[in-house]
Amino acid sequence: MSRLKSPVVIKAFAAFFCTLMIPATAETEAAAGPTGSIRGTVTLAARGNPMPYTTVTLVPLGRETETDAAGGYSFDNVPVGRYSVLAHMHALTDERKPANVSEGQTTIVDFALRLQPVREAVTVTASGRAESVFEAFQTVTSRESYELTARANAPALGEVLENEAGIAKRSSGPGSSRPVIRGFDGDRVLILQDGIRTGTLSAQSGDHGEPVDPGAIERIEVIRGPATLLYGSNAIGGVVNMVTGHHILHQHPHEGMRGSFTALGGTGNGMGGGVLNFEYGKNRWLLYGSGGAMATGSYNTPIGKIRNSATEMGHVTLGLGRFGEKYSFNFSYNKQAGQYGIPYDSDEDDHDEDDDDDDHDHAHEARRALNRTSVRGPLTGDHDDDHDDDHDDDHGHDHGPVRLDWFRHNYRFQTTVKQLGGILDQFRFSSNYSYWNHKEIELNEAEVGTEFFNKQFIYRGEFHQRRAGALTGQFGFWGLHRDFKAFGEEALAPPAKQNAIAAFTLQEVDLEKMRLQFGARLENNRFNAIGMPDRSFTGASASAGLYVPTWKGGAAVVNYMHSYRAPGLEELYNNGPHPGNAIFEIGDPDLRRERGNGVEFSVRHLTRRLKLETNLFRYQFSDFIFFNPTGEFDDGLPVAEYKQGDSRFLGADARFEGGLTENLWLTLGFDAVDAHLTATRTPLPRIPPVRGRAGFDFRFKGVSVRPEAVIANRQWQLAPNETLTAGYAVFNLTASYTYTQVDRLHTFSVNSFNLGDRLYRNHLNFLKAFAPEIGRGIRFGYTVTWF
Repeated sequence: MSRLKSPVVIKAFAAFFCTLMIPATAETEAAAGPTGSIRGTVTLAARGNPMPYTTVTLVPLGRETETDAAGGYSFDNVPVGRYSVLAHMHALTDERKPANVSEGQTTIVDFALRLQPVREAVTVTASGRAESVFEAFQTVTSRESYELTARANAPALGEVLENEAGIAKRSSGPGSSRPVIRGFDGDRVLILQDGIRTGTLSAQSGDHGEPVDPGAIERIEVIRGPATLLYGSNAIGGVVNMVTGHHILHQHPHEGMRGSFTALGGTGNGMGGGVLNFEYGKNRWLLYGSGGAMATGSYNTPIGKIRNSATEMGHVTLGLGRFGEKYSFNFSYNKQAGQYGIPYDSDEDDHDEDDDDDDHDHAHEARRALNRTSVRGPLTGDHDDDHDDDHDDDHGHDHGPVRLDWFRHNYRFQTTVKQLGGILDQFRFSSNYSYWNHKEIELNEAEVGTEFFNKQFIYRGEFHQRRAGALTGQFGFWGLHRDFKAFGEEALAPPAKQNAIAAFTLQEVDLEKMRLQFGARLENNRFNAIGMPDRSFTGASASAGLYVPTWKGGAAVVNYMHSYRAPGLEELYNNGPHPGNAIFEIGDPDLRRERGNGVEFSVRHLTRRLKLETNLFRYQFSDFIFFNPTGEFDDGLPVAEYKQGDSRFLGADARFEGGLTENLWLTLGFDAVDAHLTATRTPLPRIPPVRGRAGFDFRFKGVSVRPEAVIANRQWQLAPNETLTAGYAVFNLTASYTYTQVDRLHTFSVNSFNLGDRLYRNHLNFLKAFAPEIGRGIRFGYTVTWF
């Protein structure tokens, strides 16, 4: 690792872009080749009514349009070749049909949409342009708002996504939950909103949350596996992208008013909330906004109510944009505010636990240790009682329960210039400023213990190339400026600034019988912290993929990825007691960059009655950064240092949906990951256990009834000082009814969870010893969408 002066970085980026632009002349001629057109209509299969405002996508060009009042659509000036056309309308089945475009000819592709379990989902996150999940090179999960709202226990992202294959949740209570993808957590999983980092501090600590109101989200897309090329060098575990609106996805206008309203309520934690979204279009202009709130009380478990686990959140968004044929732009403002408690237990509590797992043996010890340390950290292992008592006398932290009050301001500007000519089809530019603040309030003392500030400005430019024969792709640039400050007891790191700049490209070649994808990213990160030496990290990430259609409805995909990650701010500079994680953390300002190589193999099948996706992956890392417990204590807390060592991640995840009859479907899911240091074969900490899901989906017209069993194995592969977590089986039952009109879509849902009132614990919960998962409950939801 070496320091890199800014002029060197600029020269390197300039050379990178010049290389991309060399073949411009040859490709310009190819782009001016023969063209044809595609036209069709979209109707509702049950009634034959035309479906206006249905989104139609042309793959792989990524061009999109909406159907008119008569359900018609068209794509003009389409280069000659083979394409897929996708039609999408909310809860109705996404349908895909092939289209062969000939010179000067019009190809007719009509759709009749219906409610079906198997969906042809669309993603904009995997490659930066619209494409079907089935045809994406990377493994993608795409879920729309109506699929997410009924199962959201709390306004935090981990709670929303925890039941997806390959995705677990990390938490210090429901308000602080965050997704863990294939065993990767924190700075290795990148959370985006409309393709830009959210600006929260959820990656830095287990007691910091990633807030989200599912009713305000158009859909959430998750890329499993390294996504470092388009979004950042730290996305080696994956990317979660929360897409807030139709206009962000599709960049085209519509006339009149459209929107949605969602209402939620439930037992088990006293949940209630509602969200209103709207878009009003006039000519090329679009006014859009959203507002809502969600709150939960302290949640119930088989051993009683978990104190101080209540959450609440509210948000408001307002934006204005113009979406034209030549150029588009929009500006938006968003504010989120809320609070959540970190679950609290005390020595006075005497729960009558009837639990057969190993955490029961440590329950009282955990309560004592956590009370000494602001009652917010994990049970890190068995310690000598006398040793603990000595430190308790000398270094007690009897602060009691803690609440986090937070808010975020977000300002965003985006613009798109289209039909550029030559090899370029369009240019998109996004800029985003976010201001995050949260206060950790000691409730017994009614005062702020620690206050955090995070100001972040990000810009991103993307040049989308015009299709030239078999070649499509994009290239661009990205930059970040971050100003971080913390004051108070948990101000572990000094005030610091981070600056980053990157250039990237992603290219795809369609050879009809197979597709190839190549990508590269060059990124520089610089850290400047008060009282600490400046650090600069430069590295390259690259990928190569092969997509081969195997049989009718089937495909095999192989990806190779080389990744680079700069250390996080907390890994470099943290130094002091961190009650939020119940650890005395010691960073290392001399840490080196991480480097990884990974291979992933996927088999997919998608037909009207069957959907299958199986993924096998192996990642090998050099200088992997991890927490290393020293066995010592400081300030009443176990000491852990950030160290580096080579590591290996090996795992699989799979999902199956098959029609046993026309109305009865079988659904299965599975995920597993094994991770350890290669030199000593020591397991890495906080890796999720093997999990499986099995259920049925009975559908008749608009009715769906889905019983499901979620089974997790005992997690016995433990890092030093980590406690074993018992396995469990939980049974859920979800039912919904969808009623479709020409311009309305009504969805009623009922979700009964943990029907057996099972006492079980999440291995990734920092407070699992005395805060098990939620007990039996039921949630009700209603969503109406008008278009």
